[in-house]
Amino acid sequence: MFKLFTKDFWDVTARLILRNKIGILIGILIITILFSTQWKNMRFSNTEANLLPDDHEVNITYNNFLKTFGEEGNLVIIGVKDSTLLTVDKLNAWNKLADSFKKYKEVETVISVKDLQKLVKDTLHQKFELKPFIKDSVNSLAEINELEDELFNKYPFYDNFLFNKKTKTIRTIIYLDKAIVNTSARKEFILNELEPKIKAFEEATNLDVRVSGMPYIRTLNAKVIVDEIVWFVLAALLVTSLIFFFFFRSFRATLISLVVVCIGVMWTLGIIGALNYEITVLTALIPPLIIVIGIPNCIFLINKYQHEVKLHGNKVRSLQRVITKIGNATLMTNVTTASGFATFILTESTLLKEFGIVASLSILGIFMLCLLIIPIIYTFLPYPKDRHLEHLNKRWIGGFVSWMERMVKHERIAIYSVAVVLLIVSIIGIYQIKISGSLIEDMPQDSEFVNDIRFFEDEFNGIMPLEFVIDTKRKQGVMKLSTLRRMDELQELITEIPELSKPISVVDLVKYSKQAYYNGNTKFYQLPTSQENSFILSYAKNSTSDVDLLKNFVDSTGQYARITTFMKDIGTDKMERIEEDIQTKVDKLFPKEQYNVTMTGKALVFQKGTTYLVKNLAISLSLAIFLIALFMAYMFRSFKMIIISLIPNLIPLLVTAGLMGYLGVPIKPSTILVFSIAFGISVDDTIHFLAKYRQELQANNWKIKTSVYGALRETGVSMFYTSIVLFFGFSVFTISSFGGTVALGALVSATLLFAMLSNLLLLPSLLLSLERSIANKEVLREPAINIIPEEDDTDEVDSNI
Repeated sequence: MFKLFTKDFWDVTARLILRNKIGILIGILIITILFSTQWKNMRFSNTEANLLPDDHEVNITYNNFLKTFGEEGNLVIIGVKDSTLLTVDKLNAWNKLADSFKKYKEVETVISVKDLQKLVKDTLHQKFELKPFIKDSVNSLAEINELEDELFNKYPFYDNFLFNKKTKTIRTIIYLDKAIVNTSARKEFILNELEPKIKAFEEATNLDVRVSGMPYIRTLNAKVIVDEIVWFVLAALLVTSLIFFFFFRSFRATLISLVVVCIGVMWTLGIIGALNYEITVLTALIPPLIIVIGIPNCIFLINKYQHEVKLHGNKVRSLQRVITKIGNATLMTNVTTASGFATFILTESTLLKEFGIVASLSILGIFMLCLLIIPIIYTFLPYPKDRHLEHLNKRWIGGFVSWMERMVKHERIAIYSVAVVLLIVSIIGIYQIKISGSLIEDMPQDSEFVNDIRFFEDEFNGIMPLEFVIDTKRKQGVMKLSTLRRMDELQELITEIPELSKPISVVDLVKYSKQAYYNGNTKFYQLPTSQENSFILSYAKNSTSDVDLLKNFVDSTGQYARITTFMKDIGTDKMERIEEDIQTKVDKLFPKEQYNVTMTGKALVFQKGTTYLVKNLAISLSLAIFLIALFMAYMFRSFKMIIISLIPNLIPLLVTAGLMGYLGVPIKPSTILVFSIAFGISVDDTIHFLAKYRQELQANNWKIKTSVYGALRETGVSMFYTSIVLFFGFSVFTISSFGGTVALGALVSATLLFAMLSNLLLLPSLLLSLERSIANKEVLREPAINIIPEEDDTDEVDSNI
């Protein structure tokens, strides 16, 4: 099968491409139209990024919880911290705003101050009744003062639920219909109904309303992603085209390259739609990535064409050589780049699999487009003008190449010393890297909705749901007093943890029932004794309202109970310590033969997913290294050449990891991609250099030094050009408002810059230092794949083209 990579194959390929110009262009047009018809299938993710495999224990636990109690992330919270809210007009307006949301089909229920009710004992009928604190509206300041006294001092059941009695912050909770939480209907309701109503209320009352809750955060975050895709693509096009024009000084060449990468982006979007994948924070990065990776392909092909035209003036021969000489090299480099992305396919995370599939297919697609479109278009264009070829004679780049040659020739000890020092310092930095399980760390930190998250964290200790499920292993086991007491002790521990909000469960409802049984006396807000329990339960059984409240905390069989709390956005390390403390308490309180207690919730699933990704980082990077090592082994058939080729590419990765440790950039879903992406791209320079080095060896009768310097001079310019494009191309991501995307762009850019210097300084130094052990004709004379075919001025020009 590898005969495909022989010179004959590329000669045939060149003839086929140049003889069938119109047919190929029509074919590309048809494929592009077909891909464009798939754009309608693209949709933005309506759920949080689940980084865990579907069969992971944490996912199974969470899905079981959802089956028992339903969607827990359906709360939208609006709050106000303003003393003027507790005036007649503004409090009535606040309650009216809450009532206005009840008419929407997307809303399941709304709980505001007006909806709070007292649990009152009806002695005559021996049941509990619910009576509202506010019947219709408040009419005087005296009523408000009475309401404050009752809520803040007499009914601890509601404490820290809708208000913070210390700061007088009041909030309203909107429960969305669970059926629409993970659909586009949620987005339409929040953007088209909720937000306009809140803005109108703010203008009418001059109050600053804070909005949060997982559905709201997800909607606003997705909106930012959508907006940024357009900016990323435009910025990538602008930056890469400017650099391209700076190198070539040709509007024609720049325009051709832009057309190619734009079609590549259209294909990428078509692939996403055809595979019916969602656009996530990861797949949103692929279109600009294709632009950044596609432009270097254009540079190689157009530069070769112009070089050949200048050399002999024959346009057809030049275009044939573009395909035969550069086609194989660009194929190999694109395959290694695609391999770096493709390693994510082998992970068990659906999110990473989809990213890997789309990215690797898109990279191979942009290679095909470059190889087909650029030579074909140039067949229709006139010869390049002299000013278009001036860049081939630039002197400034020669100074850079001469400096590298001097360093390799005279300063190898200094190069090795710097490499060793960087290696040691980087390893120290690596030990300082932290893992981040923060759900909002990568969100736009200056955005209003992130500021609102921090507001609710300060006022109510967070908005991210954390759930505890108590399985009593028997029907009606929850309402046994021994179970309730154990749950109460667990809730006391949760209350003492500053990162968690006050929990709520059936325990609080039972305490409230006892308080109501004793006519609202706050001293009796506690669990009943065994004797009291029978009396109170008899009242509860006669109270339909009480049963309605109970269904939110206990399943229909009475076997499962939930304790709901909310957590602040905290890191993985802190969350793991909290989890350990709680688990220790659970093990003491709940005998395993009687109870099964599990912790779950969206925030916990995300944090566990981040930890899972760290393990997959090592796997995916190892796979990338292994695949590329296999490729090197087949190409050069030498174990020593594998080691020499990997060293210059591994050191930049270690330096980048060290930088992350020193700069406090944590390992998280976004930054975890850096290493595989950078390795897949940076190894391209190594392939180009070693392939040219082998060619120089044959041309110079196996003279090592002459061949190394010749390869350095020949490839140094193209490496510099492509590295500059990649550096500034990936830097485009630093304009993002997402911290993770900024870190991804900056880290990949830095890694590729280190990789260029490593391949141009360290790699030739290693070849010179180890020349005796590696430079033998048996190893390098006949490679399995001839990446850069031998120069042959006798090749025939196809007269049919």
